[in-house]
Amino acid sequence: MAPAELLILVVLLLVNTGSSVLNTKSKAAKLFPAILIFGDSTVDTGNNNYIATLFKGNHLPYGRDFPGQVPTGRFSSGKLVPDFVASAAGIKETVPPFLEPDLKDGQLRTGVSFASGGSGFDDLTTAISGVIPMSKQLEYLEKYIQRLNKMVGEEEAKKILKGALVIISAGTNDFIFNFYDIPTRRIQFNIGEYQDFLLGRLRDFISQLHELGCRKIAVAGIPPVGCLPIQMTAKFKNPEDRKCVEEENLDARIYNHKLANLLPQLQSVLPKSKIAYADVYEPMIDMINHPQKYGFLETKKGCCGTGFVEVGPLCNELTPTCRNSSQYLFWDSIHPCESAYYYISLFLEEQVLPQLFFCDSTHEY
Repeated sequence: MAPAELLILVVLLLVNTGSSVLNTKSKAAKLFPAILIFGDSTVDTGNNNYIATLFKGNHLPYGRDFPGQVPTGRFSSGKLVPDFVASAAGIKETVPPFLEPDLKDGQLRTGVSFASGGSGFDDLTTAISGVIPMSKQLEYLEKYIQRLNKMVGEEEAKKILKGALVIISAGTNDFIFNFYDIPTRRIQFNIGEYQDFLLGRLRDFISQLHELGCRKIAVAGIPPVGCLPIQMTAKFKNPEDRKCVEEENLDARIYNHKLANLLPQLQSVLPKSKIAYADVYEPMIDMINHPQKYGFLETKKGCCGTGFVEVGPLCNELTPTCRNSSQYLFWDSIHPCESAYYYISLFLEEQVLPQLFFCDSTHEY
């Protein structure tokens, strides 16, 4: 992989202003020297812009609420959870890791996303979408580490990896592409077996991250899949009948329960690791059940187009959009709006990150 190719696949997290639990703690900005992101479109800050796939968000109206109204490739109206977390932790935009680093006081503080919209733990998922599989994302991490070694030396690179916040967010595409809407895996697995298959792939992924030196890992569960507008559309032909598909939500809750039980087991066998479960199901279902708490008026369809099916290339410059996206939970038929991601990021910062960084009295960063 040439440096230019790696450059386009490593999209740096942008800084924004905002308040959170991290900003209220004086030592918070020094807790971790880097953020490393793996997964799907929920955390892809633009990598799909540069690969041959239809799964792109680098065109209007995507990015309508982003600073400068720029369509960066994020699958949302604006920012994603990593953007808010990065800002709260004092992580700033910097040069790609294989270029001359922006060092301040001897420290490299950067955020890097290896994620790819449409990806998943199942290789069959990316075979359909043509995006960057999770295994390939690990390869890019290895290249990142090689660049880091040259920039700051192996010992400092090890400290950065050890102190870095790692976020993994994937799994939803696996169920949608391979089990529900395109039932390829249903020939091979029942739902429980497929859940276990995905968790096995996740277990291997985390083990490889640990081998590469990562120690602080937050793993997101999957959202209420049955409440995604596109899933409601697939289930209910009459718009008047639209409601969450409870069977799919039940599957999501069972998967998340298994995931929450798996992570402590992994932590116990991976030395000096801290692995936290990030529950995104409950924050999202609360937004759906109590929209007024968050200022939402619409939770059953997206802001883009009809809100029933538009996503990616179907949500484009010619597609009409709602007037105020902050009143919509979903931006398109799959992805939340910036406002929803903001509320999820607050939950992450308040409930998940303390498990990784605030449980010890001393920190190297």
